[in-house]
Amino acid sequence: MSEKKERWGVAHIFSSPNSTIVHITDLSGAETIARYSSGMMTDKDREGGMPFPAMLAAKKAAEEALAKGITGVHIRVRAPGGIKTKIPGPGAQAAIRALAKAGLKIGLIEDVTPIIHGYMRRKGGRRGRRV
Repeated sequence: MSEKKERWGVAHIFSSPNSTIVHITDLSGAETIARYSSGMMTDKDREGGMPFPAMLAAKKAAEEALAKGITGVHIRVRAPGGIKTKIPGPGAQAAIRALAKAGLKIGLIEDVTPIIHGYMRRKGGRRGRRV
């Protein structure tokens, strides 16, 4: 009876209001195994941030990872952060669900959104963006 060896990876999910990127790497984060964005799954630009293309991107990334021998992933969710929104876009939850549904084991789920400490100016200058 041979026991199947478990191989873990890290699924980096960057989710903004306009796009979702699913990037699966090895545990160190140095070696890319699969990388797909929601923009690659749809031909309409306005749908980039929607849950359905994010789900398709995560499903495709998971299939590629499984084919390369990854059995489980730790998930790191990231929003734009800094002076932009600190809340992940609508595609993040759909992407996590799709990874689990595709047959990957889910380990840790952590939020790695960059948070500013101190003060950072928004772009646009002193008088703001002139429209």
